[in-house]
Amino acid sequence: MCTEKNKITAENPGPPLPETVTLIEVGPRDGFQSEKKIIPTPLKIDIISGLSAAGFKMIQVGSFVSPRRVPQMADTDRLPGLLEPIPGVTYNYLVLNRAGFDRAVGSGAASLEISVSASNTHSRKNTGISRDNAIAEAIRMAGDAVKHGLHVRASIQCAFGCVYEGRIDPAFVVATSRKFLSMKPNMLVLADTTGMATPASVTSLLKDLLPISGDTPVALHLHDTRGLGLSNVRAAIECGVLHFDTALSGMGGCPFIPGAPGNISTEKTLSMLAQMNINTGIDLEAVVRCSERLKSHLTGH
Repeated sequence: MCTEKNKITAENPGPPLPETVTLIEVGPRDGFQSEKKIIPTPLKIDIISGLSAAGFKMIQVGSFVSPRRVPQMADTDRLPGLLEPIPGVTYNYLVLNRAGFDRAVGSGAASLEISVSASNTHSRKNTGISRDNAIAEAIRMAGDAVKHGLHVRASIQCAFGCVYEGRIDPAFVVATSRKFLSMKPNMLVLADTTGMATPASVTSLLKDLLPISGDTPVALHLHDTRGLGLSNVRAAIECGVLHFDTALSGMGGCPFIPGAPGNISTEKTLSMLAQMNINTGIDLEAVVRCSERLKSHLTGH
């Protein structure tokens, strides 16, 4: 486990690295949402299919949010019916409120990320409701989703800090995690929404949270805003975390937070893990082809 006693030195090279790590591609949601040029549905489908072929077992493909606020997500209701089911591949959708939850269930989405913010200011800017009200509703939605037999990722935004409020009390993040975990989600996600995480803060929070997570996998959704994204991945791996959200070409970031783009790059993360002799089962060259196709559309050449 990640503690000061396990600090890496010449005499103590650190804990053994895992043989495998799972990457979850979030570019088609968290990446696409920040682009001004609309990405047409057929191109989305092609890129998502390419990412599936590259080896991803989970891809976040859309969010059930207001298309007026996030125009790129206007076609999300159609995606569950358009994406070809592939054995072993899960298409995940972000949900922020009950209206989005109802739309997701009605569309036939089988995997949801039910997400809340640990920051009251960010919660109001992102969803229009207070943190406490959002958390209470999210816990109810998580319970309802599990009862419906849906795959559930329960996530906490701004888990490592907020540009509006500064430090977020780790005890609050742990307490909120306990509430989510009581609903028996398939995965718990800690999101560095504003890109403020450091290896030290990642280690500190995971030291408190992992002992209560039980059999529920913990994933990190990291941003590379301050260039610490891959260092934070390394710190989390040393703590025992084996699941990470990444986005092709490092796209994305929260559109309602100034200066918070983008996610850790899928390509750079794959390269780092390969250098660490950690397997992901993902074809880097296939991911690069998806990125190049998207770049061609966005730039026109």
